[in-house]
Amino acid sequence: MDDAHNDAADPARRGLLKCMLWAGTGLVWTVTGGVPRSGLLGSAQAATTGQDLHFVQISDSHIGFSHDPNTDVPGTLQEAVDAVKGMPQKPALMLHTGDVSHLSKPAQFDTAEKIIGSAGFDTHYVPGEHDVLDEDGGKGFIAQFQKREKAGGSGGAYYSFDQQGVHFIGLNNVSNLKAGGLGALGPDQLAWLAADLKGRSASQPIVVFAHIPLWTVYEQWGWGTDDGTQALALLKRFGSVTVLNGHIHQIIQKVEGNVAFHTARSTAFPQPAPGTAASAGPMHVDAGKLRSVLGVTSVAYVRGNSHLAIIDTPLGA
Repeated sequence: MDDAHNDAADPARRGLLKCMLWAGTGLVWTVTGGVPRSGLLGSAQAATTGQDLHFVQISDSHIGFSHDPNTDVPGTLQEAVDAVKGMPQKPALMLHTGDVSHLSKPAQFDTAEKIIGSAGFDTHYVPGEHDVLDEDGGKGFIAQFQKREKAGGSGGAYYSFDQQGVHFIGLNNVSNLKAGGLGALGPDQLAWLAADLKGRSASQPIVVFAHIPLWTVYEQWGWGTDDGTQALALLKRFGSVTVLNGHIHQIIQKVEGNVAFHTARSTAFPQPAPGTAASAGPMHVDAGKLRSVLGVTSVAYVRGNSHLAIIDTPLGA
């Protein structure tokens, strides 16, 4: 879809995209009846009630990384977890969208589990490509983090669950990377997804979370999923779909129809904007500015609204 063309033809959509770009500065946005409504983080307009589902996303912890620009990734992960613990409304759950580790080492997973576990939240994981570097193709990751998800029954590290009226779907698009590093789901997982969605009401809110973006952000760097369009086609009939990803270590968002796409910041290090460097990878920032480009994402389901409200919060100014 040509975003520039559609923005010119649809002023309301253009305004919504602008609202989403502001989200990184602490703006929460919702869409009610197709009309965008925004409120500043902490404002009355951004507040949710006790009946609403509130959850958070963290991503790309890269425990084991120890180079410029961040030689203490366990420390910044702890800061992110502490920020979540300090939220005035306790989240119902936390999602981690992959690259928990940097080199798939058991000690790295253990460190991450200890830090994340200190939050005391129910946490659900999907693998990143750095989590499946070991010789067994990520079985260690699944063994450590996926037992409760019963992902083994689906044939891989993908699963679904329901909470407070929202259907969550965790996908694995890193086990069979395509040329250039593009993610892939594969026919078995797509068939599982079709079966999982079959018979569900089109009015039920859907949250999909995977490591690599399901939409193509920048193909030259492998920032997309080769067969992601097939998964998105299965989700098209639902009135509210939110797709959460990591991998690219920065906030990029868009809306197509009833699907809102959101990629999250890393808790470890930033990467350059698409096409602005020779390649993807850790981007140098001054030590005093590092925390301003790391952060967590908070998501709320407000009953009666057609989309979820998303707030991105940096670790520091």
